[in-house]
Amino acid sequence: MTDLTIGFIGFGLIGGSIAKGLKRACPEIKIMAYMRTRSKLEQAKQDKIVDVILDGIDETLNSCDLIFLCTPVEYNAQYLSAVRPYLKPGAVITDVGSTKTDIHREVASLGMESCFIGGHPMAGSEKTGYENATDRLLENAYYIITPTSQSKEEDTRRLVTIAELIGAIPIVLDYREHDRIVAAISHLPHIVASSLVNLVKDSDNREELMKRLAAGGFKDITRIASASPEMWEQICMTNTENIVAMLEAYIGSLQEILGRLKVQDKQAVYQLFDTSKTYRNSISESSKGSVAPEYSFTVDVADEPGAISTLSVILSARGISISNIGINHNREHGEGALKIVFYDEESRNNAWTQLLKYNYKLIKCE
Repeated sequence: MTDLTIGFIGFGLIGGSIAKGLKRACPEIKIMAYMRTRSKLEQAKQDKIVDVILDGIDETLNSCDLIFLCTPVEYNAQYLSAVRPYLKPGAVITDVGSTKTDIHREVASLGMESCFIGGHPMAGSEKTGYENATDRLLENAYYIITPTSQSKEEDTRRLVTIAELIGAIPIVLDYREHDRIVAAISHLPHIVASSLVNLVKDSDNREELMKRLAAGGFKDITRIASASPEMWEQICMTNTENIVAMLEAYIGSLQEILGRLKVQDKQAVYQLFDTSKTYRNSISESSKGSVAPEYSFTVDVADEPGAISTLSVILSARGISISNIGINHNREHGEGALKIVFYDEESRNNAWTQLLKYNYKLIKCE
């Protein structure tokens, strides 16, 4: 892997994180990158992540063994034809889009199935851009790899190795199966969260009491509704068939429980919560999924002057950065008075250890 030259078209959060992860694991890899915002590439070069800044899609790409398309989903397909004339024999193109059917269809129409392998690193952040990229963003995250019918086995293995180098967990899937899965575990939840938020907004009274009391569990289950509207519009338009199928199934399940509630079917209501609890508890917490995790816990503190500043001083003295801190007005499930959110799992774990030393009572956010 040490003699590889890798090109990046687009260099935001995901592309930058892949490049940083590769440089950490194998500094000899040569990285070229192109994006419209040149200042960010200049910063990446200063960071010794990018070796060559590309001025555009040109013959410089002839030296690349692997090219990542890391632009928004709707643009990745457009870059395929632009990159095609500059591919050297044996080079492979991959992408990082969260839907795969559209780009695989475009690859087929361009006759590029022998040199393309799709990819979807299933990690992210509420923050975007190269400036928020980290070399460990994809650690323990699933990295879905979707070969074509003409992909060479050695090319697929190369992409598997790349995923492993950055600490991700590679899984090889058919692209159609990938899109069906993410429709259920990622795309549908975003639609449900957004529609639930809008339902509360439209049902609120003049005093906006629903909004005022919407803390705790409500904010937790609708957190993903704060994601980029532009990005989710693109995702819904590129995986429509699968999302519609899952949405219809979900609506059917809601209709079923609605009917059971109307006739006071206690057993059916109990079964809803019992089976969902059992299944959710069986989901591993050791790997990242398609929805970006929130690294947080709550603290049981007295509501008195200086409580928040004292916590902040303890954590900042240890170099632990806080993403957000706020008061829990609604603590119906036993949460503490303060909720602290961190940028990553390591920061959360370090903060937990430090605050325990000061005898704070801490509560995990389930």
